[in-house]
Amino acid sequence: METTMETTRIAKQMVTLYRTVFNNTYNTMVMCQEQLEKSADVAMQQMTWLPEEGMKTAREWAESYRKGREEFKTIIDANFGKVEEFFAKTE
Repeated sequence: METTMETTRIAKQMVTLYRTVFNNTYNTMVMCQEQLEKSADVAMQQMTWLPEEGMKTAREWAESYRKGREEFKTIIDANFGKVEEFFAKTE
């Protein structure tokens, strides 16, 4: 019984660690992508030869990427929640 409780405790700690690592990595990725998006926007505004349609396409692409990123985060958070809920039931 003691071994099972210890194993469960370690598994819960691992899940907490994995969630923290994921969140930190995700937040870093978001900051990098947002900075790149801002830089690209400034660069495109300076490209007088770039048609407005090209700028619009780039902005739509960035928005699509942002939505996909947020959906991915939502799915990961939901699954971490399921694992944490599973371990909560074993206590």
